[in-house]
Amino acid sequence: MTANAAMLEQIKSGQGFIAALDQSGGSTPKALKGYGIEGEAFANDEEMFGLIHDMRARIVTAPCFNGEKVIGAILFERTMDGEAGGKPVPALLWQRGVVPFLKVDKGLEDEADGVQLMKANPGLDDLCARAVAKGVFGTKMRSVVNLADEAGVKAIVAQQFAEAARIAAHGLVPIIEPEVNIKSAERDAADRLLLAETLAALDAWAGEPVMLKLSLPTEAGLFQPLVDHPKVLRVVALSGGFARPEACVELAKNPGIIASFSRALLEDLRHQMSDDEFNKSLGGAIDDIHAASVA
Repeated sequence: MTANAAMLEQIKSGQGFIAALDQSGGSTPKALKGYGIEGEAFANDEEMFGLIHDMRARIVTAPCFNGEKVIGAILFERTMDGEAGGKPVPALLWQRGVVPFLKVDKGLEDEADGVQLMKANPGLDDLCARAVAKGVFGTKMRSVVNLADEAGVKAIVAQQFAEAARIAAHGLVPIIEPEVNIKSAERDAADRLLLAETLAALDAWAGEPVMLKLSLPTEAGLFQPLVDHPKVLRVVALSGGFARPEACVELAKNPGIIASFSRALLEDLRHQMSDDEFNKSLGGAIDDIHAASVA
């Protein structure tokens, strides 16, 4: 079985979740602060990215971070290009049974029509070609729905699927992530608009199955038609600001959806921990999120 076929099988059938290790740019200082490293610890972006890489290397080399419970991991571009345990990160992950994905978006535009579209990404094809060469299986790109605005939601879904077509042309599996802001006063209506538009886009999709990364819906089970859709390889959920206990409770209410958590996975980890403390804390988080994903 080729690596890609084995990766496809792991993502399609694996009993676990996808770790999101892709904080980048503006979200990196916040991620480091949560890890116990304050802003005065780094003088420039290079030092900042070096520290976040050290954190990620510690995570992906931990004994508990393997394909038994973590079936995939989403990487930031610099993490894809870096090494952990003396090996390129994508190769190390797959050696452990964890399928590597790459975050490919370049951030968000200002809000218009209640949504934030992705910024233009002229370098996407070059980035996809590099990802393929490094053994990456798929990609992830995020945009945000703040209000239940029909024109805005249509625009977000259209952009996501247009970029997905560019990505799929490289043989990569795109994770489409139109995140509904869980603090939105119109969250339930936005969920329903997004469901309708995504189903229409999937019905028109001519390529291989894609993946969806969605906020957990206000109404449990609302996204079941997406879970069951023949053009969807897997539906994963972001924690979206929920702390891990709440995120796991909400996730378990939605059978067939697995986690792709970032903050909820990493929230208890600290730079100052001994390796034993770190591995125990990470292992506990992995166990909690795995249990909710396979509930």
